[in-house]
Amino acid sequence: MSNKTAKASLTSATIAEQTAAFLKSGGAVEYVVKGNRRQVTSSGPKQVKLQAR
Repeated sequence: MSNKTAKASLTSATIAEQTAAFLKSGGAVEYVVKGNRRQVTSSGPKQVKLQAR
C-alpha cells in the first residue's frame, strides 16, 4: 500500500480510534492556545565559515 493510499484512508473514525488507544495507553493531550507558538527558536542566525584549502 502506498503512502497516498494510506493518507486517503484516514477518516475521522480511525482518528477517533487511534486517539482512544493513545489515551488508554497513558498518553496525554496538551491543549495549546490558538496562535501560541511552541517552537523553540535558536539564539540567532548560524553562519558557516568556509576556509580555502
